[in-house]
Amino acid sequence: MKLFITGIGTDVGKTIASSIVVEALQADYWKPIQAGDLDNSDSHKVRGLGIRDKGKVFPNSYALNTPASPHLAAQLDGITIDLKKITEPITDNHLVIEGAGGVLVPLNDNDCVVDLIKKDYKVIVVSRHYLGSINHTLLTIEGLKNRKINVAGIIFSGDENKATEEIILKKTEVKCIGRIDNEPYFDANVISYYADKFRDNLLKL
Repeated sequence: MKLFITGIGTDVGKTIASSIVVEALQADYWKPIQAGDLDNSDSHKVRGLGIRDKGKVFPNSYALNTPASPHLAAQLDGITIDLKKITEPITDNHLVIEGAGGVLVPLNDNDCVVDLIKKDYKVIVVSRHYLGSINHTLLTIEGLKNRKINVAGIIFSGDENKATEEIILKKTEVKCIGRIDNEPYFDANVISYYADKFRDNLLKL
């Protein structure tokens, strides 16, 4: 199974969600494009939180120096992101693929993160609760559906907000995999706790 983890924006909890999914499925992990924080990248974080000695972290296709939109970070590095040079790693294991920011974050003048999603990927949307998140979540899922991309599930991030979660699930008819609370910290034990909670729903995707 290949799971593409995207979000309704930046800093919504994609990497924590990816770590949980990786741990739950004992999957491999790949982030095609990393922009900034190369010494403490999302790959580093997932290796520490979700994979440890169990799975493999594949190298980024593009590791960009500036924490910015990938198209700008690439420009500052003097390169242009070319989708033809982003080659999915070969593995017999489950593969978790983490996007950068939201689905319409630009990679170059023509392509966006959504263009990284292949037909055999199952997409999980991470939605973090904040004022306006309903709109951002519905727009993200509608944008994916307009491109004939099936959203397999949604992970909510943040303290429980029943009204928000219920209206999103009702309007999108997307399966809820689970919710990640505002924990004081995330370590391997916390990730393992959520992995146990999410595992059954993930295996049903």
